Amino acid sequence: MVDTPTTGIKQPTSGELEPKGWLGLAFILPGFLFILVLFLVPLAMTIWMSFYNWPLLGRKKFIGLANYGELLGDTQLWHSLGFTMLYTLLVTAAIFVVAFPLALLVDRPLRSAGFFRTIFFMPVVIGFGAASTLWMWLLNPDSGVFAQVLRGIGLIDSAPRPLESFWPAMAVVVLMVVWKTAGFTMVILLTGLQGISNDVIEAAKIDGASVFSRFRRITLPLMRNSLVLALVLNVTSSMLAFDQFFIITQGGPENSTISAVFSIYLASFSSYRLGYGSALSFALLIVLVAISAIQFVLLRERPEEG
Repeated sequence: MVDTPTTGIKQPTSGELEPKGWLGLAFILPGFLFILVLFLVPLAMTIWMSFYNWPLLGRKKFIGLANYGELLGDTQLWHSLGFTMLYTLLVTAAIFVVAFPLALLVDRPLRSAGFFRTIFFMPVVIGFGAASTLWMWLLNPDSGVFAQVLRGIGLIDSAPRPLESFWPAMAVVVLMVVWKTAGFTMVILLTGLQGISNDVIEAAKIDGASVFSRFRRITLPLMRNSLVLALVLNVTSSMLAFDQFFIITQGGPENSTISAVFSIYLASFSSYRLGYGSALSFALLIVLVAISAIQFVLLRERPEEG
């Protein structure tokens, strides 16, 4: 410890930490351990396993980069990755189309705004597995609620079977995911809306700015951080989609709805090739990091916009 020439207060040297510094380290330690145990250690094990021919039963064998060489020529993998990209584009756009009007609606100073926020957010608390099972029951052509209602009002004689064709099956999954997750995106966008000062909006109104002009030149730019966060979270969760396809479509029809994570599951737990499945997992992680980085670069605030 050293004394300052003016006050005589002892200051910590470069190799010492103040008590508050140790307190801060103690606060972040549980989070660090959580990340270490549940992310960093499994990631290291996944990378390690990807260099092996690792069957579910039997002895593993080191094969170097052979798994990564194989995935470059895996047509099923590239098909599943292309399908996942298409699904991500459709579902992300659909979520924003629904969530943004909902955020604008519940941002209004109404007594019932809190009630509607709760109603719109309620599906978020349901797990994807439970939501997918619920929609499977609703869509059942024999005993499902949708089929019974349509037959009861005389619109159809026989219930439709949307899961037997690609685009109807895709529409069902997208509709379910939008119903399930739009409330979460609504909350993120609502946070951005409530962070905009009313003085800015009122000043624009006095200057004669139209509703569309205020939305395009004030609301959207000031919501940039919320929009980026919502976009990154939606894209990442869509790229990792599994439950809805595993439960609702089961990869059909004719393996046309196998997502990237579904293909990892098939490689690891249907073909029992844990090493190859690990290589697929690490490759998908690289794709997700690249996509997220591109989004941050394209949507970051530029100096002239600040």
